[in-house]
Amino acid sequence: METSNFKCHFCDECDGFGCIGEMPGMGGPHQSRNFIHNCDAWKNIAEGSFKNNQAVLRLAPMTGAVENAGYADEKSFYFDMISRCAHEGIKVTIGDGTPDTKLLYGIEAVRASGIKASVFVKPYPDEKILERFEWAHDIAELGGIDIDSYSIITMRNLVHLEKKNSDNLLKIKDVLSKKGIPFAIKGIFLEEDIELVQKVKPDVVYVSNHGGRVDTREGSTAEFLASHYKTLLSNAGELWVDGGIRKLSDFNKAASYGASSVLVGRPFITALCSGKPFTEILR
Repeated sequence: METSNFKCHFCDECDGFGCIGEMPGMGGPHQSRNFIHNCDAWKNIAEGSFKNNQAVLRLAPMTGAVENAGYADEKSFYFDMISRCAHEGIKVTIGDGTPDTKLLYGIEAVRASGIKASVFVKPYPDEKILERFEWAHDIAELGGIDIDSYSIITMRNLVHLEKKNSDNLLKIKDVLSKKGIPFAIKGIFLEEDIELVQKVKPDVVYVSNHGGRVDTREGSTAEFLASHYKTLLSNAGELWVDGGIRKLSDFNKAASYGASSVLVGRPFITALCSGKPFTEILR
């Protein structure tokens, strides 16, 4: 792909400073405040005591490649990204957005690559959520609700996102369970989210602040993980985390706080558009 229109600046270090305030783009709100916190915090927290040598790297769910990354077209992005992940043995997650083709292209690309993926959808009304999981039933190894996307105000108003309570999530969990699909809650970053996890007890709890791209409290996923991982793990089957993970040492710290999957977003986009191997993005 031509990189002349690509919105990443290919900084020597992807730490949030090179794209401050660029939305649409690779930055985040509040002058990329939480994007910067996410990256910085992994350098400062100490190693945890959890022994986990089986943690895996996953592609984080991302959409909006045209408007945010400057990719030529949305369908090409999903097919290029997911086929590369499949070729290099990287686990895949996909997400949804507006229009619905963003999710449908992801599903199609996963299907074409002959793999399975974790599928995350936004907190629409329940009927719309279940419809999307029906679209993805044959490729979904896990299904999750992206609760932090409720904080994207423009999308909330455009597609009628809802603030989900435990009863809503338990209903979705039950439907997926009957289909043999594990259930995840993504976007755990607030004290109230911990209470939600304690009530729902999902198969996977996913700590995330949407890569620092939503309007939420100031802070990092690293510090939230370090503070709450024991409580989260006692109420879920697995613990996942994303946000600012750039180095192998960051990955290892996440694993030392109980993360069984460590998810990365922006560096995969940069590697895709610069031709670098995905397996070398964490050094």
